[in-house]
Amino acid sequence: MPTTRSSTRPAAPEPTMQTAARAFLSSPSFAVAGASSNPAKYGHILFTWYLSHSLPVTPLNPSSPSITIPSHPQPKSHATVPSPSALPHPGQTALSIVTPPAVTSKVLKEARDAGVRAVWLQPGSFGEEELAYAEREWPGRAVGGFGEGTRGAEGWCLLVDGEAAMRGREKM
Repeated sequence: MPTTRSSTRPAAPEPTMQTAARAFLSSPSFAVAGASSNPAKYGHILFTWYLSHSLPVTPLNPSSPSITIPSHPQPKSHATVPSPSALPHPGQTALSIVTPPAVTSKVLKEARDAGVRAVWLQPGSFGEEELAYAEREWPGRAVGGFGEGTRGAEGWCLLVDGEAAMRGREKM
């Protein structure tokens, strides 16, 4: 009796947070939901992280038409967009979220509907529901939680884990 080959392939390995972080940072453009002019807020610190790495970034803030970032020789104003659907190219944009969990839930739904490419949920911006939703809607392109590989005690954070992920994105 002839033998037949099985057409089933072994299952692809489960994506890790490291691969999701590298995929996130391989995006052509970025946005920060919760961007702020206030240097004490994480939305400000996160936005300036992108600027300091010369990455194209758009601030999302529905309450202000712009945010101001100190720079030399004078502060620079950056026009905001009010929501993920207002991004110029959402399908090419990875969205960092640094908002309270109730707001994050709404931002995630808008981001999904707009076709945002990837999301990174910063520590404190989500609960179990928001993280599960992000992982379901952006398989392999959602970063957040306490998965293996983070160097921070607060979970996956762009400010802590972003450098390593940027070095690894060339492997993508």
